Amino acid sequence: MARAAVPGARIGAPVPVPDRDWPETWKEHLEAIVVSPRLVVRPSFVDHGLAPGQAELVIDPGQAFGTGAHVSTRLALEWIDALAPALAEGARVLDAGTGSGVLALAALRLAPVRAVGFDLDPAATEAAIANARDNGLSGRFEVVTGPLERVEGADFDLVAANMLRRELEPLLAALVARTRGGGRLIFSGLLTRECAGFGERLGAVGLAVIGERRALDASGERWSALLTSR
Repeated sequence: MARAAVPGARIGAPVPVPDRDWPETWKEHLEAIVVSPRLVVRPSFVDHGLAPGQAELVIDPGQAFGTGAHVSTRLALEWIDALAPALAEGARVLDAGTGSGVLALAALRLAPVRAVGFDLDPAATEAAIANARDNGLSGRFEVVTGPLERVEGADFDLVAANMLRRELEPLLAALVARTRGGGRLIFSGLLTRECAGFGERLGAVGLAVIGERRALDASGERWSALLTSR
């Protein structure tokens, strides 16, 4: 089909486009996530100078959720960072819906604990195992493919769950049952506007909300991460 001429229009010479490796350009927009003076999470292809005493996790983006870029992950990481100094040697951490394993791995990097992560998605647990290996943390991290029922033990000191409310609610009672008395549970992935009613649901399963962190995502939506105690 012939194109109609536009009066007054001029067709210029073609503008050369720089030769670039376009499949790799997405990496230019990723950067290290500085969680605190104690912890940085970065992709392997991003360099970041660590401050004295600062630890790092190297997590590359992939099919499994959790690099620290989303605000819900960042909020959960901030809680883990704040709680880590109080975790005793050998304390047990449970990462529900572990994804890339980043939450469990953060706890392992920051404290002398042991962690279990479970996820229904085999691709996620494969990624978590690989990330643990690449960060030298495999020896203290058990990864389970399947539901919570496949996780052994009911004496976790810290539980972290970064998932949407509709995914979390069916697991609440079982997660509480796996937590020792006085243990802490972190619930991220919650929209702030959902939290008022959710607090009542938490109380019904024996949890008290003792802290909340909030952050806006790029779209302006506000997210919350609740710290609770059994």
